[in-house]
Amino acid sequence: MRAAVVTEFTAPLQVREVPVPVPGPQDVLVRVEASGLCHTDIHAAHGDWPVEPAPPFVPGHEGVGVVEAVGAEVTSRRVGDRVAIAWLGSACGTCRCCVGGWETLCPEQRNSGYSVDGAFAEYAVLPAAFANPVPEGVPPLEAAPLTCAGVTTYKAVKVARVAVDVQEDKLQLAKELGADHLVNARETDPAEAVHALGGADVSIALAASPASFDQAYRALRPGGRLVCVALPADGTITLPIFDTVLQGKSVIGSIVGTRNDLADVFALHAAGRTRVVVESRPLESVDESFADVLAGRVPARVVFEP
Repeated sequence: MRAAVVTEFTAPLQVREVPVPVPGPQDVLVRVEASGLCHTDIHAAHGDWPVEPAPPFVPGHEGVGVVEAVGAEVTSRRVGDRVAIAWLGSACGTCRCCVGGWETLCPEQRNSGYSVDGAFAEYAVLPAAFANPVPEGVPPLEAAPLTCAGVTTYKAVKVARVAVDVQEDKLQLAKELGADHLVNARETDPAEAVHALGGADVSIALAASPASFDQAYRALRPGGRLVCVALPADGTITLPIFDTVLQGKSVIGSIVGTRNDLADVFALHAAGRTRVVVESRPLESVDESFADVLAGRVPARVVFEP
């Protein structure tokens, strides 16, 4: 099968032939139909984070495909099912986090496209228990970004009415999708602009830029909450203690979403409550696509079709 492989952190990815993975007794083999490009895939391929993946490996954790084979002990999935290959590749299921409904915090978790091979390939293997079903009527190109970008934002969203970006085309897209106010951070201090509108009840930091976290915090009104989602490679945040305490502000970390969260996101999309904006590209364009994402040239979510 063809797969995009990280051979070393300083080298371009190689799209090459590799063996089709073999499912274990509790696994399923999935023929990948679509796989979204997340900024985390770029961090993984560049070895940006403190815990690095081990080359060679196949990135990709926004995968959607059809089950082509099941392990001998699998009863929950069948050949022909359309399923998702998400960031949470597996978790132990028995620790305090898993039992408490926070399987995304499991210390034994394995992550697709990071600690195990992911979906930038024609085939992928994952445990059947973590192969979320994709509802009928949700096309693979739309389902793929929901598998990470969608469920991660869903997990973080409480209140979000202002769109802030540095690219005019992305701001216009936000307007089309329902944003009430637009702020171009290249042209004005976004925190001041948001305060001029009354301040934010919730700021959700989704950009892999440390400066944007500071701006998001400063945009909060008293009692506001900063939800940290993105993971900049060299990111730290410094909080003013007096302002945080006296203004009653909160800082919260939100990591992807559980299998139940993903099921909710798929159900919302199947009901027509969300819209996915994608740009389909061949897997061979993976390095060019990395560069386009880093340069901010892609207003939509890039989705590879292996």
